[in-house]
Parts: sequence; C-alpha cells; structure tokens
Amino acid sequence: MAPLAESVAAFYERYGLSSQQEGNARKAKSWSVNKSSSLYKINAWGSPYFSVNAEGNITVRPFGRHTKQNEEIDIFQTLEKAMEDKVLGDDFPFSPIILRFPDILKDRLETLQSAFDSAIQASHYEGRFQGVFPVKCNQDRSVVENIVKFGTPFHFGLEAGSKAELLLAMSSLCSGSPHALLVCNGYKDADYVALALLARKLRLNSFIVLEQEEELDLVINLSRSLCIEPLIGLRAKLHAKHNGHFGETSGENGKFGLTCMQIVNIVSKLRRCKMLHCLQLLHFHIGSQIPSLSVLYDGVSEAAHIYCELSNMGANMHCIDIGGGLGVDYDGSHFQESDMSVGYTVEEYAREVVLAVKDACYMKGVKQPTLCSESGRAIVSHHSVLVFDVVSAEEKIGTSEDEGVPLQVDGTLPDPIRRLCDDLAALIWVGNYESAMECANSVKLSSVRHFKKGELSLMHLASVNTLYDLIAGITEKRGHKMSPETSYDAVYHINLSIFRSMPDTWAIGQLFPIVPLQRLDEEPTIRAILSDLTCDSDGKISTFVGHEGMGSARSTCLRVHPLVRRKRYYLGMFLGGAYQEALGGIHNLFGAPPVVQISWKNRREMKTRKLQVSKVRDGQTISDVLKCMQFEPSAMLQTLHLALQRSLKDGLVEEEEDAMRALDCSFSSTTYLSTARSVASALLHTAVIG
Repeated sequence: MAPLAESVAAFYERYGLSSQQEGNARKAKSWSVNKSSSLYKINAWGSPYFSVNAEGNITVRPFGRHTKQNEEIDIFQTLEKAMEDKVLGDDFPFSPIILRFPDILKDRLETLQSAFDSAIQASHYEGRFQGVFPVKCNQDRSVVENIVKFGTPFHFGLEAGSKAELLLAMSSLCSGSPHALLVCNGYKDADYVALALLARKLRLNSFIVLEQEEELDLVINLSRSLCIEPLIGLRAKLHAKHNGHFGETSGENGKFGLTCMQIVNIVSKLRRCKMLHCLQLLHFHIGSQIPSLSVLYDGVSEAAHIYCELSNMGANMHCIDIGGGLGVDYDGSHFQESDMSVGYTVEEYAREVVLAVKDACYMKGVKQPTLCSESGRAIVSHHSVLVFDVVSAEEKIGTSEDEGVPLQVDGTLPDPIRRLCDDLAALIWVGNYESAMECANSVKLSSVRHFKKGELSLMHLASVNTLYDLIAGITEKRGHKMSPETSYDAVYHINLSIFRSMPDTWAIGQLFPIVPLQRLDEEPTIRAILSDLTCDSDGKISTFVGHEGMGSARSTCLRVHPLVRRKRYYLGMFLGGAYQEALGGIHNLFGAPPVVQISWKNRREMKTRKLQVSKVRDGQTISDVLKCMQFEPSAMLQTLHLALQRSLKDGLVEEEEDAMRALDCSFSSTTYLSTARSVASALLHTAVIG
C-alpha cells in the first residue's frame, strides 16, 4: 500500500490542498483595522471608551464621547514606553498587570448622573437623583477615593455590606460631600449597628437598612443607649424578579429582604417606640444585570407602591434606593435575554425608573422622593483593563513548523488499521471530507486499542494522531461543523492565573471581551483557546465573545496572530473592573498583579498636558503569598540557609554566597513567569567564574 503521504507537506501536495500558512498569507493581504474592530465587536461592547487606531493598536478614549483624537491613549505604545523609562520597575512585563483609567471612572459617574438628571427634567419629576457606590464591587483604595472625589459635586455616596466595608466607607466619606448617603446593608450584629450610629456622630448620613426583622431591636436598644437617633431604611423582598443567574437574589424566595408582613410589623413597632419618624428610606434589589426595561419597570413600580404605603402609614419617607441592576453589555449584542448583555442604554434605564416612581407617587398622592441607585458594576467595569502576555503556543498540526513531520502510515501498520487508511485515502481523494473525518476517527480509535496491546509503536500512534488533526482541520475549512474540542488551531499559554484575575470566567461562566492589544492591522489567522499557568484543568478559557453577526452567540475560540520570536504578544481583558480583584484567590500561590493608573494631567492646559503613568499598587511577591498561608519567609529562608551550609560545607565560599543570594532573590520575585532571571543569574555567577 502506498502511504497517505510521507510528511505533512507531502500530504497537502498529494491531495491538492493548501497548508494553513499558505491560506493565511492569501487572506492577510486584504485585512484592515475595521475588520478587526468588527471581528472582536469592539464598537459594540467598547463604545465610547475603546477603539482601534490606524497602527492596529487598541486605544482608550478616557473621556468617552468627549475625547479628542489627540487624547486617545494607545495601550501598547504606552506600556512599551513605560517599560523603556522604567516607570513600572521590575513588575512588568514579567507578570500580568491591571491598568486603571480614572478618567473613564469619572465619565461613568457623570454619565449616570446626567442620565437621571435629564430624565427628571424631561418628566418634571419633583425629586432628585443621588447615587451611592457599593464598595463590594471594587474595594481598592484608589478606586473608592476617586469615586468619592469625582462624585462630590453631585453628593455621590457609598454603600457597605460588612463591618470592614463600613469602616472603609466612613473613612472615605469624611473627605466627600456632607450631603452624601452612606447606606449600611448586609447582616448586622451589635458592633455593626454601633459603627453605623457612630457615623452619625461624624455627621455622615448613615442609613441602617434592616435586612431582618430582629435587627430592629438592636437598632432601638443601641440608639437609646448611645443617645444617637438613627436613620432607618427597610429592604423589601419584592415579588418581581428576573430570570437568569443574577436574578436569583430577587423575588419572594430571594436571600435578602423583608416580606410585606415583616414590614408592617416593623412599622407598628417603630410607632409604639415613637421612632417611626426615623424610618426614611426603602431599599430593594431586583438583581444584577437586569436584562430588559419591562423587568425594571415592573420591579421599581412594585417597590414604589410599598414606599407610598409606608409614607401613608406615617413614616418620614424621603428616599427610595433601587439597588443595583444597571447592566453591562459584555458581549455587545444588546440582547435582553442574555446574562451577558442588556437591551437598553443608561438613559433609557434612568427614564424607566423615574417614570415608575412618579406614576406610583402620583396615584397615591405622595411626595416624590430622592432617587438612589447602587450601580456598581456599571460604574467601575469599563475603567479597568487586565493586560497579560502569551508565553508560548501549542499549535495543532498543519503549521509551517510541522510541514516536515513524517507520517508513518504505511505498510508497517497492523492490517485492520492499514485497511482503514486505504479507505481514508480514497475518501480524501474524492473530496468526501465529512466521511473522511468519520473514517479518521475510526483509525485513531483503532490505533489506540492496538497501542495499548503493544501492537503499535509510539511513532505510528503519533503519525495517526497527526493525520487525524490534519483531516479535522481540512474538514472544518471546507465548512463542515466540528465539535468544540477540535474547532481550534492552537492553545495559547498565558502568563496569568484565571483564578486570581478573572475568577468569574470559571465560577459562573462570565464572559469578558479578550482582544489582542496590537497587530490589529493584520488578520488574526489562528483560532486559539487560552490556558493559564495553574496546574488545574479549569484554568483555561474556551468561550469568547462571538464575532459580529453572531448576536449573543458565543465563540469557542479566540482569533489571534501567530507569535513572532522575541516579540511580546499582549492580550487585554476588558470590562473586568467589578468584583474580579476581590473574588480572586491564590490558587497555586499566584499573587495579585500590580496596578497602574493612567490619566491625563492638566487636560485643559494644552502646553503642559502630560500623560501620567503611575503604579498605585505593587504586585504580590512570592514572600507575600506565602505569608497569606501562614508561612514566615524569614524563617523559611533561615532554614534553607542552614541546609545549604550543611550541604556545601566542603564547597567554595563563592558558591555558597551565590546560592544564598539566589534564595534571597526568589522570595522577593514575582509569582508569575519572568524574563528577569534574578535567581538563575545568581546561581550562574559561580559557574561563569569557575
């Protein structure tokens, strides 16, 4: 029997097929940055903050729609220059890095405020809007302090859900607007309530929001003991809810809130205690990522009627807190039936809230209240970009490097496999690739069985696997649908821990846009999945934002470029500014990345305007993560030094010193892959001298 081919290259030639390399070269000639923008749906999920410039690099538009062309920030060039100037020290490019753009944060706050202000004015609503930021979304000091600073002109406040968050919020609001709200949510003990009451002494507008009926006794008793009159809010458990993962906290069976009966009981008790005037706020939460305006109106309307009833029962009501729920369009589909998208704009969201509350108040004859929202995800998601590099690629067969690989599928194979290979050759020759794929699968399974019996060599098994990959690739190129397990060309290994930096991708299947930061003027010809550094099978990403035309459908691969030797290839994960840093863990002891802030300084003064790049947080070292697990690095180092002295007691003094220096360096180095070689250099020093 003549072999199917002697090599991969011969296989392509014999059957009149083109290699991946040749096909890529033909396609790349007609590519443009507009095609890249469409492929990754950058304008859909990234507008108005992200775009692609003529050089093929991702740019940030920090002032949103008000950004001038000369104010756009080229992420790739900014990082390269920062490294040249040593602005980032030794942390980058040897580890992932979080880039924060505070100007985007400011624009998000102003956009939210403007949307409600416009809706209030258009509908002649008699109250005002005054938002709070739920610090659980991102408790980082620079983020919280910037929100307080940027929100001061419109009295933007904070929301806390634990004692630690409450202290954080109290401290931060001391430098904010004296009219800002401090909403105290979550389960409470005596210490929590005491802190919230103490905040009143600091002249902060702290509302203690009751989640459970029994919390009222704590508030009454402590407020009387401390002689501090509380501001009280109630969290209502609504009947309205939305389907999907993020709606599980809402509805009658939701985790939080008070039933109608419990609310009536609390009002009665406050009246008996002559404290009904302290009840001034109603809070509710339909769920994060509210998908549609109809769900929003339904929930807000129900809550607004509860608010009106409380007012008519004698409570001194002033404010309705609609909670979170303002969604982020992660996949750019604007599809209201998806957890990863929303079917409305910020302006439409605000208008629906205003109308729902106004309608209820008009019907019940109640004064229209201050509107408050806890829109954390919508505020912080856009301002943060996680940047990481690709350290290597594991490509399937068919690339230029593989074209000389031998294919030993010849007469030396066992008869059953050889006969299948004859059938396979015939199917390929006539172009019946779908049947050829089924036949190739039979060849592969039969080969594995023979290998396990000791009847097939490792070289033969490798050749059969290579042949299978070739035919799978060709079959898919001919338009036949393949299984997700085979519908990619390569695994790109990334210098990142998914569990540390994007935990929601594996925990709840969250979708974040991931895009190359450079070379977008070239066609990304490789379909890849991403694999992180952890020793965990879940440490991979195989679901991505679908390309334009796919709607809300997801892609099973990410289109990327071939790696170029000795040139870094950066990917960016976008819209991850909420929750990821707080939820990330130290699986495999990979630490938190460094955080860098990028903003324009003196924007209004054209002559002195400067792009400011500054590190606001160092990345965690090996020593830092060991301390998290109760190890003491100094004691560990001493133990290792003693062991080293014992093992090298007859060796050279220089060898011992360099080994100790290497150990010292290792504890202070990054937990991620690095080209710094500080440990290796210390050890090689002796070898070079020798």
